[in-house]
Amino acid sequence: MSEPSGRSAVRLLQGYVWHPADADLDLESYLPRELDEAYLLWDVVTPPFAFFENGEPTASQTFYQFTVLQVFEQRPSADELGQAARAASEALNPLLEAMPGGVGWQLWEDLREL
Repeated sequence: MSEPSGRSAVRLLQGYVWHPADADLDLESYLPRELDEAYLLWDVVTPPFAFFENGEPTASQTFYQFTVLQVFEQRPSADELGQAARAASEALNPLLEAMPGGVGWQLWEDLREL
């Protein structure tokens, strides 16, 4: 949804982050709410699938819907969106990699306006 001023909020990355339900993990200890020009949002959700690929039930995990969005002053071009998504992914990856063992994630590019 575009604002009247011409500003556009665009989802860059979308997906899930999860960890064992019995782990006392505060995502805010590892992930900022702002990352360069992007914003990170997450909310606890019911696992979106019943089993992982290895057959393990997802019910033993706490799942978060995870979104990375950016607000642009003007509607960005497809190239600008792709560059912003790559930059967000490159900045986010080391933070995800540094999280404790047992934390998993699945993120993909999702360049839609909000």
